[in-house]
Amino acid sequence: MATLRTSFVTGFLGRAFAVLSAANAAAAAVEGHRRPKDRDLRTLGIDPADFPRV
Repeated sequence: MATLRTSFVTGFLGRAFAVLSAANAAAAAVEGHRRPKDRDLRTLGIDPADFPRV
């Protein structure tokens, strides 16, 4: 049971870290008048094809 809990927490924390990193990278790109990487947009749930219209 402890292994299941550990893997859940590790997965949750890993995902949270990935989302925060992608948000930080996308915000820095926008502030620098650059287009964020498609990978970062997908991590945030944004379709890269729709980004220019936002």
